[in-house]
Order: sequence, then C-alpha cells, then structure tokens
Amino acid sequence: MTSDRSTAYLIGLLQELRRLPTETEWVEFKVDNIDPREIGEYLSALANAAALAGKAFAYLVWGVRDIDHEVVGTRFVPPATKVGNEELESWLLRQLTPKLYFRFFVLEDRNRRVVLLEIARASHEPVRFEGNDFIRVGSYKKLLKGFPEKERALWRLFDRTPFEEGVAVEHASDDQVLGFLDFPGYFDLVGRTLADGRRGILEALEQDALIRSCDAGGWNITNLGAVLFAKRLEDFATLRRKALRVIVYRYGSRIETVKEYVAPMGYASGFKDLLAFINSLVPSNEVMGQALRKTVPMYPELALRELIANALIHQDFAVTGAGPMVEIFDDRVEITNPGEPLIATDRFLDNPPRSRNETMASLMRRMGICEERGSGVDKVVFQTEQFQLPAPLFEVPDSSTRAVLFAHRPLAKMDKDDRVRACYLHACLKYVNRGYLTNTSVRERFGIEAQNIATASRLIKEAVDAGVIVPHDRSAAPKYMKYVPRWAAAVRAGTGT
Repeated sequence: MTSDRSTAYLIGLLQELRRLPTETEWVEFKVDNIDPREIGEYLSALANAAALAGKAFAYLVWGVRDIDHEVVGTRFVPPATKVGNEELESWLLRQLTPKLYFRFFVLEDRNRRVVLLEIARASHEPVRFEGNDFIRVGSYKKLLKGFPEKERALWRLFDRTPFEEGVAVEHASDDQVLGFLDFPGYFDLVGRTLADGRRGILEALEQDALIRSCDAGGWNITNLGAVLFAKRLEDFATLRRKALRVIVYRYGSRIETVKEYVAPMGYASGFKDLLAFINSLVPSNEVMGQALRKTVPMYPELALRELIANALIHQDFAVTGAGPMVEIFDDRVEITNPGEPLIATDRFLDNPPRSRNETMASLMRRMGICEERGSGVDKVVFQTEQFQLPAPLFEVPDSSTRAVLFAHRPLAKMDKDDRVRACYLHACLKYVNRGYLTNTSVRERFGIEAQNIATASRLIKEAVDAGVIVPHDRSAAPKYMKYVPRWAAAVRAGTGT
C-alpha cells in the first residue's frame, strides 16, 4: 500500500493471499526456489498479469506451500542474496525494462520466515526481463509472445488506461483514505465548503475520481488523488520519485550544490507553498524608484508559476526513475519534466497544449493552479518581454522537456541565438494577438531608444536570415514592413505548418 508497511499490515496481507484460490495469475507461492533468473521472469510475468487482472500489485511469496497455502517457512533471505558481487535487488532492477517498482518484505508468521515480494503492475508497456516478456497462464509462467491474444489485450489496456486512473493504494479503509489525502486542501482548492461527516467527504473525493470503490471492500486511491493531494508523496511507493525537486547551485554550473529540496506534498496541495519557496530562492534585482531603491524579483512570478505547473501536468509518468525538477542558477532557472512534448517546442506559444494527463490538467485548471488551455506560454513570453529578459528557451534533452528562464542581460551581451529566439517569440506573440512584428515593436521589446532604428533593423534581418520570421507583405515599403512567424506564412499560403 505504501512505501512503509507495518507488521500488522503485512500479516493481514499474507492471510488474504493465502485465502485466494489455488490458481491466481497475479500471485505465486514458493518455498525455497530462489534462482535469480527465475525471480526476474516472475517479476515480468506477475507485473503483466496484474495489469490484465486490474490489480495495483502482484505478489510472489516464499515460505507458503503452493498446494494448500500452508505456511512452512523459507531459507530465502533477500538482503543476503547476491548475483556475483551485486545485491539481488539491484541486479533484478538492471535486467527489467521498463524499470519497475518492487520490494521485498521479510516477516515472521508462527515463528516461520516468510518473504513477500510486492510488484507494481505494468503501466504503459509489458515488463521484460533480460529482453523477454512473460505472462502468467493459470498457474504457469510463459513467454508472452506465445499468447498473442493476451499480448493484444495488454496493449489495448495500456492504450486506453490513462495514468490518472491507475491505482496508487488498493483496498484502503475510510480512515486510511483520510489519513493519506489532504482532503481539507481539496475542498479549499475546488471552492467547496468542507462536507459534514466522513461519508460526505469520501463521496466528494469519489466524484472527482480521486478515489473509487474497491471490489474487495474499502477504497482504491487513484494516481490522480495521490499525486495531487498526498499529504506525503513518499507514502506512495510508486509515486515517490515523482515529487518535484528543487536544486540551487552556486554560480552558473552544476558543480556546486547549495541547497536541495524535495516537495513533500501532492502537486495541488503543496503548490502555493512550493511556489512561494521557489520565489524566495531565485535572485532579485535592486532598482531605483522615484525616491527609494527597491528589490524586485528577477523573474516574473506568473512565468515561473505557469512553467512549473506545465512541468507537473505534462510530464510522462511512464518514465520511471525521474520526476519534475526546478534548478536555480545565478543567471537562469531551468524547469524540467520527464517525457518529450507532444507538440514541437517552436509551436508552444500558438498551439493549445496536448497533455498525456488531461484529467489532471483539467482539475488543476479548475483549481486555478494553471492558466486556461492555450493561454499559458504566451503569458510566459509576454511577462519576459515586460521584464525585458532574454526570451525563454524550450528544449528537449534526453527524452525530457526543459524550459529555461534567463536573468536580465543587456542586448549588447545577448548572443545571436538569444536575439533570433527573442525576435521569433515576439513575432509569435504578436501574431496570436492579431498583430505583427515591426521595427517599432522590436525597439519596445529590447528597450532600444527610438532614434536607433538601424539597431532594430539589424535584429530583424538576423531573424529573417535565420528563417524564423518572414515579411507579411514583401511589396511593402521598408518603413512599413511587417513580419510574421514562418509557420504563419505557411498556413496563410495553405502549404502546411
């Protein structure tokens, strides 16, 4: 259920598993069979079988006789078992694709040792061990390729089951649900009065798919409920790596870390405090007002807010071992999330976002945590222009998506890439607001004095030469020339994007 299991919970779970029928595709009983490769194959087979059976977890149990489920004990001690010089758990993890959550528990039942291996279900593709994927057929472990109907069923399941509908905690009691989830935070964020009584609270959580009734009794806490409203994300073993990390570095490189912080709460519950914390860490500027010098933030709060919310919402939860991250340097802030974007980075501003996690995105928009669909990145670009910062950078490093906000830098210290990117995004922002990039608008964007028309013209020429903007009307006189993004001209001409 969680990353930390009480002895009472494990004993209760063992008794439930022993009461199951002899042939159960998501549970296997052993006594002393501890061949590492056999265990690895069972990890694959049971994870895939759990997905087909609609179970959050599968189990491999040592010390229980298969024929009658009697506790007989085992000699298996996972922490003491090695493959060569490598610990068993580490070796198994290396052989699995994709990476899979599993954990060994050792307990005593009537003075007999029992080992319970808890295995998370396959989530987005069949789990493979040493390149082969396995499945349970009755009480037997088989290669999945030998059962094409099960393989097709698995892929259909992965295609139609969004992350949000997955189960983070199975068979939880009313008290456990209210203990795991920040239900007062939920009512506050959706603008509802806290329901009277436990039943009203649970019904409200169920209405927004944060929990759903469990066939075995009690509740299943969905991934949506856990990732948004967990009191502690570390309580959910399959989600603990999805907590947002904040890292502060000294100077402009990753050589020296000053501070590292892992946000403990669910994304929605902890968002306000998280944003305030990050804003307290980013550099600030001192500017002279009419009478006094005052400190102002280096980066627009709205831009930080939107980019952090986007990183949480649009991440690919199927990428294991990685989560969203905010890295703060002296001269920039980098916001990264796992997974490549579903649209090209140069079209972030004009295209409505496409999210892998639309239910989560919809609920976070409803709670006011992020902007309405399609109005986020344009606000980021607008705010950086208002603060006269270098244009934000959107890139796709190592199967992830990264947005970079840069600290103030005068035009004279911007390189060509900075200048071209700023002109391109300025043209995009103008176009989506029914306007055009002009010499005058470029001077306003970069804070160029009115008499320096030639400077703005050189910037425009760089962007035209780079192919990112084109004249709106090539026959116009130079003084009246207007420009649009390259894709806008293609769309207008009917030649595509």
